[in-house]
Parts: sequence; structure tokens; C-alpha cells
Amino acid sequence: MNRHVSSLTASPVRLSVLDRSRTREGHDGPAALRDTVSLARQAEALGYHRFWVSEHHGVPGVAGSAPTVLAAAVAAATTSIRVGTGGVMLPNHQPLVVAEQFGVLESLFPGRVDMGLGRSVGFTDGIRRALGRDKQDAEDFEARLEELLGWFTGDRTAHPHVHARPSEGLRVPPYLLATGEGAGIAARAGLPLVIGDLRGRDRLLRAVEGYRRDFRPSVWAERPYVVVAGTVAVAGSEQEARRLLMPEAWSMAYSRTRGTFPPLLPPERVEALEMTAKERGLYESGLSGHIAGTEDQVADALGAAVEESGADEVLVTTSTYDRAALLDSLRRLARLAGLPSRDLTAAAA
Repeated sequence: MNRHVSSLTASPVRLSVLDRSRTREGHDGPAALRDTVSLARQAEALGYHRFWVSEHHGVPGVAGSAPTVLAAAVAAATTSIRVGTGGVMLPNHQPLVVAEQFGVLESLFPGRVDMGLGRSVGFTDGIRRALGRDKQDAEDFEARLEELLGWFTGDRTAHPHVHARPSEGLRVPPYLLATGEGAGIAARAGLPLVIGDLRGRDRLLRAVEGYRRDFRPSVWAERPYVVVAGTVAVAGSEQEARRLLMPEAWSMAYSRTRGTFPPLLPPERVEALEMTAKERGLYESGLSGHIAGTEDQVADALGAAVEESGADEVLVTTSTYDRAALLDSLRRLARLAGLPSRDLTAAAA
């Protein structure tokens, strides 16, 4: 038994799942969304604490473009797991509309909804124009965040004669997805911090240290709360774990050389590809630095990451082609952490 297993079992560290609704070769976007809902049921049965979905616009390999809509479907298909967004990209939306959407979610699924918020704006000029946004909206993030939270607390300084229905008076826990400067925003606002990825360990630790140092207690959180996010893949062997990472690593390499983010390929198709030197370098880089391997290897690496960062929670994301292998990875990780799993038969229906 690895010495770091105790870091996952003897401490109150929570394990949660983020799913990006990645499309797979031979499967369309609607299938990817249904797969996300199915995975949420399975994550609940395995004992994970929360299940989050993401926001991407105009990306061929990602079906999740409307996270609050998808979160509603996930919440309706589950009974106890917390459900939220990782995250809603606030610069893409008016704060009032975001507040209303989460107010509706919280009203329908009380006590189970998380409001994960990000700072990214549409990643191409065309998408930003289609959204009616520009890079300035991202630069104004802190003010937009303050306005959004005010719709819940009743602080309507910018719009004194407008009420957010049914949001006002509700407490939907906000989380800030951040790297670098964003950790400072989370600290000043007194919000829980979600930070990744695990490959940039030194940068992550510096950001977490600054966040804890500068944190100001708020109505949303009395103390700092750190969620560390990253790719985790657990399998029966190192090679099997590596195969879990191959589809996403190739998809990222392809996107960085050709400008298009493709659906995930089966690992055997990736292995058979003839890559250019640049593609090969990007691909190998995409395979490195993640927490992947056998159960003992993952226990050691993840336990060390938790000890170093003092994380309160780990948000696991694994994009791969083989859904059965993905579920097996989540099952193995749940077992490592001693989560209170139950039979997956009903959850897979």
C-alpha cells in the first residue's frame, strides 16, 4: 500500500468530476450530451461529491455549449450529487441572465447547485462577434462578478430598480475558475478557488499560496477553499492508463497545428497515425505531466499533490474515447479514496 493513500482516505479531501461533453469519432454531439448525463449518474453511484459541466462555443469536438441547460438535465437525472458548471464563462453573458439561470436551477434542485464561473471569452474573433462580446468583457470580469453576486445578495447598486427573479435571497455557492491573476480575484471576493492544471505544479502552488494569504472572508465563504483540477487516469497498467490519455493528447496536438479541435479517436487509431515532428512533439507533451498510472502510482502522485497544495477537493477530468475505460478509471479512483460507492447497474441504465 502506497504511503500517500492515506492522503486520500484519512483526510476530508473531496473528489469530484468535470465532464466536457467531448464528441467521439462516429458519435455526434447529441450522443456526447447523453453520455455526460449518463456519466453523472455513474459518478453519483461511485460516491463523487459533485459533477460539473463546461461551456465551449463553436468547438467541433465539444458538444457542451449551454452549461446551465446541461446542468439541469444532470440534476434531473440524479438525486444527491452536487451539480454545477466548470464553468459558465461570465464575460460571454449578462450577469443578470446568469443570476436568473442559477436562481431557477437552485429553485428546482435546492441545495445541490454550484455556480462555477470562468473568465474566458469566446476564443476566436468570429465567436466573440457572434456572442456580441470582445476582449474588453474579460478585462471587466471583476466588476461583472460583483454585479452577478449582487443579484443574489440584493446589492443592486448598478440597477437599483431591477430585481433578479427568483435569484434574490438565494445562496447558490459561487466558485471561481482561475489561473494566475484570477486567484487574486477569488481572494478579494472571498470565493472558493478552482485552479488547474496539475502539470504546472510550481505555478499552481504559488497561486494557491497567494490566494490563502490574501483571502477576505465573505458571505460566500468564511475561509479559503481550494479545488485543484486536473486530468487523472487510473488503469490496471501504466500502458493502459497512457492509452486513456492518447485521444485527448492527439486532439490537442491536432488543434494546435490545424486550428480545429476534432472529435476523439480510439487509441489504436492514434497509434497508427503518421505525425509530423511538430505534431509528435505536441502529442508527447500532451501525454506528460498528468496523474496517470496504476492505482498505487496514482495514489502516490495524487496524494502528493493534495499534501503540497493543501487542497480541500480534487476535480477530476478525463477525456478519452473508451467510455467503459473511463468509467473503470473513475471506479478505481473512487476505491482508492474510499468513497461510499453503490451498485452501478441502475446508474448505467
